[in-house]
Amino acid sequence: MGQALNKGSVVAVIGSGAMGAGIAQVAAVAGHVVRLYDTRREAVEQAIAGIGKALSRLVEKGRMGAAEADLARERLLPMHALEDAKDAALVVEAVVEDLDVKRTLFAQLEDIVAPECILATNTSSISVTAIGAKLKHPERLVGMHFFNPVPLMALVEVISGVASDQAVADTVHATAEAWGKNPVHAKSTPGFIVNRVARPYYAEALRLVLERAADPATIDAVLRDCGGFRMGPFELMDLIGHDVNYAVTQSVFNAYYGDPRFAPSVVQQELVNAGFLGRKTGRGFYRYGDGAALPAAHAEAAQPCPAHVRVTRPRQGTYALFDALDTRLRAAGVGTAHPGLVDGIEAIEAPAFHAGGAAIYLTDGRSATQRAFDDGCPDTIVFDLLLDPAGATRIALARADQCGDAAWRAAVGLFQAAGFTVTRLDDVPGMAVMRTIAMLANEAFDAVNQGVCSAQAVDVAMQKGVNYPRGPLAWAEAVGLPHVFAVLANLGATYGEDRYRVSPLLRRKLAAQSGGARTHA
Repeated sequence: MGQALNKGSVVAVIGSGAMGAGIAQVAAVAGHVVRLYDTRREAVEQAIAGIGKALSRLVEKGRMGAAEADLARERLLPMHALEDAKDAALVVEAVVEDLDVKRTLFAQLEDIVAPECILATNTSSISVTAIGAKLKHPERLVGMHFFNPVPLMALVEVISGVASDQAVADTVHATAEAWGKNPVHAKSTPGFIVNRVARPYYAEALRLVLERAADPATIDAVLRDCGGFRMGPFELMDLIGHDVNYAVTQSVFNAYYGDPRFAPSVVQQELVNAGFLGRKTGRGFYRYGDGAALPAAHAEAAQPCPAHVRVTRPRQGTYALFDALDTRLRAAGVGTAHPGLVDGIEAIEAPAFHAGGAAIYLTDGRSATQRAFDDGCPDTIVFDLLLDPAGATRIALARADQCGDAAWRAAVGLFQAAGFTVTRLDDVPGMAVMRTIAMLANEAFDAVNQGVCSAQAVDVAMQKGVNYPRGPLAWAEAVGLPHVFAVLANLGATYGEDRYRVSPLLRRKLAAQSGGARTHA
């Protein structure tokens, strides 16, 4: 464990844009003398004025005392030349994402600062190893990747290049923690943690639209209302900007030598080609501006609750999500009003609800049509994963092509009786939330397996860096590793693509599970 820099030590921030100004604000509030530099002197003045206003707003909202804000303002000073960083204990670079620019800057700084000064880059995508490769002392350079807006976002990725000294990384980690952040250690690999592990959140949604599973508004609603994400993938891409999001995907894809898991989407490429970049251009997947309204998500028409409902379960195993749905149905009066709801003892592989002739399963990565064929049960319906089955307001269903209308209406009525808005997705394998979570978890397992970060770090990073409702590895454990494995294997069998290959670490953990009851969704 490293020791944080002394509060009275000087922190120099190079670059006064949104990221640089945010870093300067956080460091000043934490007690450091902060020197802020930009090639444009007026930009520094604007940034310092903006930080002052931000501190005043915090005082107005009662989140900071007036005296504390005044002290932070006093600690924030402009730098008129790089030479003013000569007494800095830490220099954080937040300039343009260009390798040559960063290399030149750090080469200049190396001749100015003291030998013990730590150099840090806020790069989000460039190799820390490459940035430091031409330095005389690359061991004192690490990545210190903040997330925007810096004062609000808790995560800091502390990135070690090949030459980085672990003691330096530990000091930066401890310093970020002293600044009130949640730092995580990571190795300098393409995308680091967040930009790598997050790729499936966009990629699977883009494939769902490509395969006409539903329109973007409906898929966004399913990821929000069923999966618990704050923003759906399409509204999030519109907010980020498709030029930026597509470029990051392309960068990670190229850096991993064309690994199909990171392949960009032609759907997003066409938006970029058209100049429909999202909110900043007034149009992306949605239209923005005066009079523009987001389209409504699809919802099924009201159907009566079926008269008889039955539950079947395997003889062994616990099924948390399924049992929570069963409890919700009973609480809604379905179980008490219809005594046909009983616990089955059949020797079956997966739990199911049976209503109006329909067999209703949690998706296992097969399409409902494929499952109907495999089971010899035409009236097969599958439902998508739910983060919180007790409190979710929406559930997504898909019907087999062989499924009759009466069976479909019975399934819709069953879940509507429990208070769900029922949304139909076309019959794509793995549906929306389940395939997204399986792929996020798979990528997280691979990151851990390849030594990019620890299991704890990847879950912290995805919760604190992009506000996921649950870390992907914790989510996989909650769903059940056997079920996540089945989803990935079935997706791989359906598509025949290496994109859905199962992480060796997931296989290893699954094989290591001892006998006895396993936990499933």
